[in-house]
Amino acid sequence: MTVTRKRFDDDPYLDHCSATVLAVSDAGIELDETICYARSGGQAGDTATLTLEDGRTVTIADTVYADDRARILHVPAEGTELPRVGERVTVTIDWERRHRLMRLHTCLHLLGSLIPVPVTGCGISPDSARIDFDLPESTLDKAVLTEQLNALIRANTAIRITLITPQELAAQPELVRTIGAAPPAGTSSIRIVEIPGVDRQPCGGTHVANTSEIGAVVVTKIEKKSRTNRRVVVNFA
Repeated sequence: MTVTRKRFDDDPYLDHCSATVLAVSDAGIELDETICYARSGGQAGDTATLTLEDGRTVTIADTVYADDRARILHVPAEGTELPRVGERVTVTIDWERRHRLMRLHTCLHLLGSLIPVPVTGCGISPDSARIDFDLPESTLDKAVLTEQLNALIRANTAIRITLITPQELAAQPELVRTIGAAPPAGTSSIRIVEIPGVDRQPCGGTHVANTSEIGAVVVTKIEKKSRTNRRVVVNFA
């Protein structure tokens, strides 16, 4: 089975790479490797540009996983001329957009640490992020959460990425904050994102290297989505 090499796992700051086109279909363009994060875990997929050998460019409007979750598909913008199978291309992501996603994703880890209850879902776009909590009764306050979040951001804490086995994760079930979350079947290692002294959990998203890189944020909304669900929305200040 073909597996796309995910360069963003090794270095989320890599903004371009070379790759070979393995397949082209209505679903998207498959490359042997990519820096484009595929939409998952609530985080939006990357947008990018593929530069072909003759200098032509292909605009990538989204990045998603194939059904097998092993291959990544680059979805071209409508009307874009497609590359040929076997062609070498240069992949260049929209770095400003990606960096905003990295900042907000890391911010959600901080926000989750302030509300120590199970998480039921999240969503991360370039301009705002939200996280849903299993919280029947809420005493959450936007101003208080905003102050606490920005204090954690200003703490200038370096983020650590490590790997553990599925067996090690099974022995530490408290690490899994999201209800119903499970590592992909057949995986031999699981990425652990740790903000020392604040948060430690499995996560396949992209994150900044230090909390200070997030910048100032503001909690803009706290919503009751159901009897047992509270949604907290955060934006850049």
